[in-house]
Amino acid sequence: MAFVLSLLMALVLVSYGLGGSLGCDLSQNHVLIGRKNLRLLGQMRRLSPRLCLQDRKDFAFPQEMVEGGQAVSVLHEILQQSFNLFHTESSSAAWDTTLLEQLHTGLHQQLDDLDTCLGQVMGEEDSALGRTGPTLAVKRYFQGVHVYLKEKEYSDCAWETVRVEIMRSLSSSASLQERLRMMDGDLSSP
Repeated sequence: MAFVLSLLMALVLVSYGLGGSLGCDLSQNHVLIGRKNLRLLGQMRRLSPRLCLQDRKDFAFPQEMVEGGQAVSVLHEILQQSFNLFHTESSSAAWDTTLLEQLHTGLHQQLDDLDTCLGQVMGEEDSALGRTGPTLAVKRYFQGVHVYLKEKEYSDCAWETVRVEIMRSLSSSASLQERLRMMDGDLSSP
């Protein structure tokens, strides 16, 4: 329930917080790749989350990530950190290699799209702002995920807990990306 409330709050903040066009076009393909990445994470499931109830943890996904006009840099950070998390040696040992490679490819494609947007949306001064506030909150969130995995010695249940958590954060990210794409399209229509 708290996650749903957070997601709704994020959508409201994005709707009112951006106040204008992003200056870049997130294509429908970008959104479709995000959905595919979520499906891949779903297919990566190896254990029932019920078997890992003792390992559940609230990673405190940061609500402030969508405040202000830094939505593109925050989305980029979520994708970059997710890519880094699933591109480790311990991750390779935990997951099906084919699915993991497909996830890497999808996340990389989305990052490339957002790299273009970041260049269009942010000037050099704004780039420094991307290292504070909401973007920093996302980095701290992922740092907590890494610490959790290390504390749990990268157990199967720890990875399953993290997989479910990353699905939540990417799901929120995908919803934001679709909303941003629609907003940009609405604003650029005659």
